[in-house]
Parts: sequence; C-alpha cells; structure tokens
Amino acid sequence: MTKQEILKTFDPSQPGLADATIFGLPFSIEDSEIIVIPVPWEVTVSYGSGASKGPEAILEASFQVDLNHQEFPELWKLGIFLDESPKGIKKNSKKYKKKAAPIIEALESGAMLDHHPALQKSLDKINYACSDMVEAVRQKTLYWLEHGKKVVLLGGDHSTPLGYYQALAEKHDNFGILHLDAHMDFRIAYEGFTYSHASIMYNALQIPHISKIVQVGIRDFCEQEVDVVKQQGSRVVVHTDSDLKRETFEGKTWQQQCDQIIAALPQKVCISFDIDGMYPWYCPNTGTPVPGGFSFEQATYLLSRLAETDKEIIGFDLVEVAPGENDDWDGNVGARMLFHMCGVLAKNNKMNVGEKIVFPRN
Repeated sequence: MTKQEILKTFDPSQPGLADATIFGLPFSIEDSEIIVIPVPWEVTVSYGSGASKGPEAILEASFQVDLNHQEFPELWKLGIFLDESPKGIKKNSKKYKKKAAPIIEALESGAMLDHHPALQKSLDKINYACSDMVEAVRQKTLYWLEHGKKVVLLGGDHSTPLGYYQALAEKHDNFGILHLDAHMDFRIAYEGFTYSHASIMYNALQIPHISKIVQVGIRDFCEQEVDVVKQQGSRVVVHTDSDLKRETFEGKTWQQQCDQIIAALPQKVCISFDIDGMYPWYCPNTGTPVPGGFSFEQATYLLSRLAETDKEIIGFDLVEVAPGENDDWDGNVGARMLFHMCGVLAKNNKMNVGEKIVFPRN
C-alpha cells in the first residue's frame, strides 16, 4: 500500500495502532519524513538511573498521544518512525554500567584510581565502549541524513547525542546548540569518564563546527564548569534559572526572554533538551532532578517561537527521560514533548504540518 493510500484509509481519531511505529503511525521507515534514533544508554550515571529505559517508555506512552496537535494538526501525515537502536547498545549499556558502579563508589569514598589498577583497567574499557557508542550513533545518523530524512535522537542519558552532533557537523559548517537543562554539563571527563552525561556540552565544544551554545534553565553547576564558560567567552551564553526568574519577578515577560535567547543563536540550530530542565513534577524519575525549572508550556513556547524565526533548526535530541516503577508519567511527558519537537522541526523546515487550530473564545 502506498503512503497516499494509507493516508486515505488511516483514521487519526482512533487509538494508535499497537503494532505500528511510534505514536501508532502506520507508515514504513521509507515513507516517514522524520526518523527517531533511540539510544538506550546510561553507563556513566552518577545518581539516579533509568534513562536507558526512556525510549521504550516514550514509545509505550506515545500511543496515547492524540495526533491532532493544535499547532501542527497534520504533522502525523509526514510520518515519524522509531528506528532500531544501534546494534549492541542496550546490551553494552547494562554490561558497562555494572563495571562503572564500583569506580563511582570508589571515587565517592575518596579513593584514587592510581592505587586501584583493576578499576583503572575497567575505566579504560568503559571509555572505549562509550567511544564505540558515539561512533555507532554518528554512523546511523549520517545514514539517514544521506537518505534525505530529518533525524532526531532519543536518549538515554545526555552522553548519547555526541555522535549525533558529529554527524550534523559533517553536513553543516556552522551551527549552535540551544541547550535546555538543569545542568551545564561542562564537566571535564566527570569521574574519569570521557563521555560522561555530565560532560556532553564540554565534549560538544571540541567540535569546531559548533559555534555557540546557549543554555536555558541552568541551576546546578560546579567551579570547573564556570571556568569552562569563562574561557569560552561569547561562544557560551548561560541563562540560569535564577536569573530568568528574577527578571520575570521584576516585570520581564517570557516572550521577551525567549526573543533574547533566540537572538544569541547562530543561523543554524540544534536543540538539546534534557527533560530535567523542567520542573521536577514533570519528570519525577529523571536521574539528577533539581528544584526549580520551567514549565512544559514555557518550553514549547520557546521552541515554537524559534520555529517561526528565520533560523534553521537542523535537528534535536531529547534525553534523560526515566520511567517510574509504578507509573508512566515520565514517558507520557516525554512522548508529548517529542511530538511537539517533531512539529517544531517540521514547521521550521517548511514541511506541511497544517494550520494552527484556532477556537472561538467569545
């Protein structure tokens, strides 16, 4: 059956097809315009765990997302397909996470790895395995980019998009990252792990094609990270949660703040969304929650406003969604944010997502 035939017969008002791809959509990977690469990886988690289960939780929750999005009512017609994760990722995540646990425990008790050759050997193996993950993500991303697809990444912890950024750098000479997060993630090889989730933005800075990182919602950082920011000069712009809240308390609107955030970005933009940037009640099971943050609506407003500018959104990642043991709330929030972000990407790239639904209010 052709895509046009499917469009004529599929009823988006009915529940999503349980045996279909993400959001219950009926399209094949070839017929889908947006490809989601899941990376169920969390080897270097230093506090709470569960991010490796994020893609599965989002997939399960996605079947409950109504397809008639107010801003992007025809987004579903483009096709969004959840690809298979890179080979061996899930298995290796479990294997090397177990190897990482005693290293983290030793460091937190004040031990020096120089005095523990076995732990140092494990650390070397973990760093090598993480580099393999980065390369696998880079190759899979490039494969779909070269097939003309819009490609997005779904983590996993926040270490997972590095290979994705590397792939984008092979296609774009100059781009920036709009980074929504509670953390700066500028730690250098945190706890000895070169590819730590807490080091993703530091590692991103090593890609010369990334000319700017604009951070939003930051409320947890260390002295080393502040030093990294200062050394980068205008290449890094930080909007802490405290500063943003103080401005709103003194009369500045979120619209004005969003315009300031967007103005600092270069022409091409990749969005990196760590779910813990939001208020913790949206993501109670995420690995490193921090009080404060922004609302779901503030985030979608910022992203939608970016989509309406002349900036070019070249991709995005959504990471650190971790499901709870007894509920699927985190997956539910993650699935709805993923759907909105797909709409933002599509609209910005002049793909047909339909006209916003406007309801009478008087």
